[in-house]
Formats: sequence, structure tokens, C-alpha cells
Amino acid sequence: MIVFFFLMIALVVVVAAVTLAVIGGGSEAVLPEAEPDRVADGLPETRPVVRADIDALRLPVAPRGYRMAEVDDVLERLAAELAERDARIAQLTAAAAAPAGPGGAARAGSVDLTKGGER
Repeated sequence: MIVFFFLMIALVVVVAAVTLAVIGGGSEAVLPEAEPDRVADGLPETRPVVRADIDALRLPVAPRGYRMAEVDDVLERLAAELAERDARIAQLTAAAAAPAGPGGAARAGSVDLTKGGER
């Protein structure tokens, strides 16, 4: 019978300690506020993204996979860069396919499609 009372008292003490730990023990916080662990996406801001930038990109892992907000930010940035490149390719392709204007020489010779710009 004494063992039973001892176990009951121990159980009450453990439950009370766990409850106080979970609640935070009053006005004092048990753990300090965590800083959000968002990192910069690692993509260059001053130049267009190249293949090596994508290969070197490492997104931080969260307890249940990747952080959706960070993945969304990177995908949004890549989509914008691809849209810019598609527009530039369409512009250069249209310029290369344009018929020769007055003066004889075709304008297509002045467009360098391999380097992404005009000569």
C-alpha cells in the first residue's frame, strides 16, 4: 500500500513538472523566441542566373521537407528570369527574321544570337 501512495505522489509531481514546463512557468519564457531561419536564396542579384548558380543552390531543410516559402521565392525568381530570356530571344529572333530594309544588306547579319545581344 505504501508503494502505491509513493507511485501516486511521484506521478502527480511528474505531471505538475511537465505542465509547468509546457506552460512556461509563468511570466518567464522557458525558451527564447527563435529567429526565423530564412536564408538568402543564393542567386545573384547583379547578373542573370546561370546554370552554375542553380547547381550550387542549396535550400535549407525543414523538419517536414523544404520550407515552402523559400522554394516559392526561388521558383518565382527563376520564372521571372526565364520570362525575360524568352522575351529577349523572341525579340532577337524577330530582328533576325526581318527582311532587309532600304540600303541592301540584311539586318540579320548584325544580330548575334549566340551571345544574346547585338554586335
